[in-house]
Amino acid sequence: MPRLLVPPFTFKGRSVTVNRQLKARQMKNPYKDFPSNLTELHSEELGLRKQALEILNAEQRLILHLNAIERAMSVAKIVVGYSQEDEDFKVIKMLSIRIFNAFGASLMLAFSGYHQKSAMVLRDTLETVFLLGLFKRDRGAIERWRYADRKTMKREFSPAAVRKFLDDTDGLSSRKREETYKMFCELAAHPNMHSQHMLRPEKGGDIVMGPFMEATTIEAGISEMGKLAVQAGEVMSALLPPAWDQDGVRSSFNQIKVYWIKEFYPHVYNNFATKI
Repeated sequence: MPRLLVPPFTFKGRSVTVNRQLKARQMKNPYKDFPSNLTELHSEELGLRKQALEILNAEQRLILHLNAIERAMSVAKIVVGYSQEDEDFKVIKMLSIRIFNAFGASLMLAFSGYHQKSAMVLRDTLETVFLLGLFKRDRGAIERWRYADRKTMKREFSPAAVRKFLDDTDGLSSRKREETYKMFCELAAHPNMHSQHMLRPEKGGDIVMGPFMEATTIEAGISEMGKLAVQAGEVMSALLPPAWDQDGVRSSFNQIKVYWIKEFYPHVYNNFATKI
């Protein structure tokens, strides 16, 4: 008698032996090939990436955004490579990794034509940047965050609590952080009627399923990503020792940050230059 590979099952008083492995070998698997539809979808995504690069390379302001994004990702890389290994700084490294991965994923989705999902990832990045901003202003909060229970997490470190802390600390009453957060929620992260706008290749047109490439849409997404990259790079850099740098990454980020501010927010740049 062959060895039983599974224990017998009892059904209405009768012992029924089922050798699952034997039955599995006897069945023919009809799903042995990679789905052709997924191959075709990926080919379409690659074609859309070429279109995206043509759109971006034709506009120098968009290339500036991309350079700011790349430098912010490089700042994240040197934060992770910094030799400090205390538990609080490991949190900074973890969140910097999260930012690096988010920018990489958001770029890939945007270039592939998934603009809404690209923006959804940016909301995660925004939350992470705000949390790092809190840690920059209150280093003791890192340890509290590490050991926080649910009540403490909600009271001190929920997205709304973090935004309020930052606005109150900075003396801001405009609540611009909340407006930006809600924009990403409504357009990308939460299913609601506003989210349909990022599914339309043309304003007033029909929504479409699947990836698409349209100049205004990708320009808007890359612009928001560049704005967020400047904030991310600045806060990550601020959490490193002031005089430390690696391969000139921090200095090159600071250079592109100043140039970016001059290009997109000249009134801020003029005030900054006057103080210098």
